[in-house]
Amino acid sequence: MRRLLVAACAAAAITIAGCGSTTTPTLENAKLSAAAVLTQSAKKADEVTSYSADLVMDITAGAQGKGNIQGTMLYQKTPELATDTTLDKVSFAGQDLPGGMRVILLGDVMYMKMDMLKALTGSTKPWVKVDLKQIGSSAGVNVDQLLGQSKQMDLKTSVTMLTASKDVKEVGAEQVGGVDTTHYAGTFPIEEAIKQLPAEAQKNMKGQLPAEVKDMKFDAWIDGDGLPRKVQLSGEQKEGAFAATMIFKAFNEPVEIKAPPADQVGDLPQNLPVGG
Repeated sequence: MRRLLVAACAAAAITIAGCGSTTTPTLENAKLSAAAVLTQSAKKADEVTSYSADLVMDITAGAQGKGNIQGTMLYQKTPELATDTTLDKVSFAGQDLPGGMRVILLGDVMYMKMDMLKALTGSTKPWVKVDLKQIGSSAGVNVDQLLGQSKQMDLKTSVTMLTASKDVKEVGAEQVGGVDTTHYAGTFPIEEAIKQLPAEAQKNMKGQLPAEVKDMKFDAWIDGDGLPRKVQLSGEQKEGAFAATMIFKAFNEPVEIKAPPADQVGDLPQNLPVGG
């Protein structure tokens, strides 16, 4: 079960990363190339302030087994980075994380609600507060860079990376959540994709994508405003494979992300066991 806890905490770290988009004037009827659509989509996504999304990730890790993560996310970019992620299902190698988990990020403070973590710490509180700057300082981790990575991993970054594709093509018209979209598909070399980003974003992206995966497959469903409604990424390596799907909704609608009630929050023990 310890390995499942580590996998769950890794999932929490991944879900700090946000995605989003915004309402913009619709694209004109002029026929754009598939590559031009992705370029325009990346520009429009830069104006995002909030979103909600459904998340699914499937992982195959060779002899270690298979994993599956399913959940939802709320994202807010301003006035400070904030996310509220609920993972209803976290499983790996045939083991399920009891009760799933929920993670709220407000600035540089994270709140975690996870039955297994509560049992390990012996806490009587359902939530655990993690001061990322304090933890980072004691562990020698640059939390400012970590939070910078979180801010860089938004929808604009994701779509900008897709623009590195040299083989993207239009698949056809499809609906996503009742919204008309055009489906595009292709691949992109990860190394070249990172080069499409600003210098600071390139620095923050290092180590965020699996080094063993050189090329990423993707599918993107773009609506009439030029914004992604659904993105799928998949990759394979010698030891396994992964596939992630994100469905985006409620662009720029008001969201309320706040800390849990103080009387339900405990602190993360300094002697929390992490090995095994």
